[in-house]
Amino acid sequence: MPDHAPRAPTAAGDALKSLPQYLLPQHLLSWLMQVATRLRWQPWKSWQIQWVIRRYGVNMSEALDPEPTHYTSFNSFFTRALKVGARPLADGANDILCPADGTVSQIGAIREGRIFQAKGRDFTAVELLGGSIARAAPFENGSFVTVYLSPRDYHRVHMPIAGTLREMVHVPGRLFSVAPHTTRAIPRLFARNERVISIFDTEAGPMAVVLVGALFVASIETVWAGVVTPPRRREIGQWDYRDAPLALERGAELGRFNMGSTAIVLFGRGKVQWDSAAQAESAVRMGQRMGTLNPM
Repeated sequence: MPDHAPRAPTAAGDALKSLPQYLLPQHLLSWLMQVATRLRWQPWKSWQIQWVIRRYGVNMSEALDPEPTHYTSFNSFFTRALKVGARPLADGANDILCPADGTVSQIGAIREGRIFQAKGRDFTAVELLGGSIARAAPFENGSFVTVYLSPRDYHRVHMPIAGTLREMVHVPGRLFSVAPHTTRAIPRLFARNERVISIFDTEAGPMAVVLVGALFVASIETVWAGVVTPPRRREIGQWDYRDAPLALERGAELGRFNMGSTAIVLFGRGKVQWDSAAQAESAVRMGQRMGTLNPM
């Protein structure tokens, strides 16, 4: 009997699949997606919603409104809220929560200022955080986790621990796909894509939550600023919140992707201990325990 098991990905295969993305009009395609996903024409939005539910096996019983026809557009469905209690929070006093539904892309230590992306690929914390050495300094030899959100997942991002917002930064960039094959193939992917960085002061010191844009991710928003992108900017945008601090509780929503992408969380040196079960390629849900805070 022939063996029909899926073949393991190869570097050459990943490169061939990713190569066309260098030539695509990434921002134009994402703008078109933004328009398409906000149309309210009933046949169009209903077809989009039903196709995604069938294609990805979306569990609508978890949604605050489980009836697909009630959503005014595909985007309102895609960013749907969940029922209270659908994502119970780990209840240990020092537990660090997973910020989003998805798959752990990578997790571990920031070594000599570098964050692991995939085999043979990494990028620097300075690059990821908008080129600022001062902004990256608290995370030197710290810890990180990268969570990839697929189309089937819940697309809101929540606080891993409680914190007070200090700064938000928008970094313009490319919009490569963040699917696993491109993560393996495109150098410094997360430090090249457009992203929104939020820096919080927490009991564990500074914490960074980075929402990374991607192909067809037409918009990234936060609960305090609303839609941050679009419009597309040419220069890095920075907002300082120290004179008007915003405190967010552990597990509170902080932002959302209007289409799927990736969230990266950074902590400082010696601040956290990741659970052994939280490994690359493991499926995760918002609110589950990812690790613990180390005693101060």
